[in-house]
Amino acid sequence: MTAANAATDALHAHLKTGVTTVARAWVIERKDGTVLGFTDHDMDLVVDGYDCTAQTGMTAKALIQTTGLAVDNTEAQGALSDARITEADINAGLYDHAAVKTWLVNWRNVADAKLTFQGTLGEIRRNGGAFEVELRGLTEDLNTQQGRVYQKTCPHVMGDAGCRVDMTDPAHHLRAALLGIEDRKRLRLAHDGTFPEGWFLRGKLVVESGAGQHYVSWIASDTVEDGVRVLETWEPIRADLQAGDVVLVWAGCDGRLSTCRDRFHNVVNFGGFPHIPGEDWMMSVPVRSGDNSGGSLS
Repeated sequence: MTAANAATDALHAHLKTGVTTVARAWVIERKDGTVLGFTDHDMDLVVDGYDCTAQTGMTAKALIQTTGLAVDNTEAQGALSDARITEADINAGLYDHAAVKTWLVNWRNVADAKLTFQGTLGEIRRNGGAFEVELRGLTEDLNTQQGRVYQKTCPHVMGDAGCRVDMTDPAHHLRAALLGIEDRKRLRLAHDGTFPEGWFLRGKLVVESGAGQHYVSWIASDTVEDGVRVLETWEPIRADLQAGDVVLVWAGCDGRLSTCRDRFHNVVNFGGFPHIPGEDWMMSVPVRSGDNSGGSLS
């Protein structure tokens, strides 16, 4: 019997006594490596080696679990009463897709514990000083697309394992301090003429300093106005960016073969199928006039 099974059996035996001393505990591990533990008990607990802080203003809803492949899910609610959970960090996306585990534990003997949920954080909703977060089970990963999609454009994300463009190459990225930000979407950077207008369209923006450090967004437009580079993101940036914050901007790609060939010299890794006929070929009919030699009509 494993230690985890023994701990679960001990907790079940405790629950059968009818007089229980149980509490919930959960641990969040963010993408940047920060680990935070919480419990709804009135005293701090150490569960499975994690320090879980008491009275943090968080409560957990009922866990919905199934025996099939449906996604297990639940929610946690709370107020921003723990100094380690700040609205700025939530806005900066530091808790997006963070790993989470929850336990039911006997607080008189924390060795008696059962892991009740393991997954990731989903959508975080905020209302004033409170927040509500969705917890998504491990089967959520089964919703990802498998296999190849045959399409004209390249399906790779710029710089990923399929694309293989080296984004550390200075020719493919720009690191600069913000001159300003408008409407949480329009970012102004110094323009020295190194990169032509539109070079970062569909690219990625990563905030490297300030309150929004680690925040990631995607670029909808890249223009030059009065000698200043103006980047506009697809969605408003939740993080509180300020002039002077350093951002890293990756070059963008529209997935076309010509862009891959002429801009990045990366045709060998192009993942699309540019010569697939379009939908209009289904409407083609024989004709008596024109070039009927059987060759290309283009």
